Amino acid sequence: MTKSLRVLDKLPELMKNPKFAAAWEETKEEFAIAREIIRSRTAAGISQKDLAEKIGTTQSTIARLESGAHTPSVSTLRRVAEATHTKLRISLVPAGDESQGPHIS
Repeated sequence: MTKSLRVLDKLPELMKNPKFAAAWEETKEEFAIAREIIRSRTAAGISQKDLAEKIGTTQSTIARLESGAHTPSVSTLRRVAEATHTKLRISLVPAGDESQGPHIS
């Protein structure tokens, strides 16, 4: 049986590559948004198709949002929050304050 690997499981090893580390730093906020959309949808117990119907879009659009391939507008994030019974909160923190990390909840 083949065990599937998640990218995050290999992150420490991948971060040793300077090109990968630079790309990761450049896109970590987008992936944080994608993770929060997935987290809120699964916590609400709804499928991508259900979420799409609730916010007036397609399942393929939700899949792109959850993959990090597309960055949603604040308006879309508000609709996702409403559909998943969550509250949208976006934080800006001082530069260099890595203790907060990307934070979209």
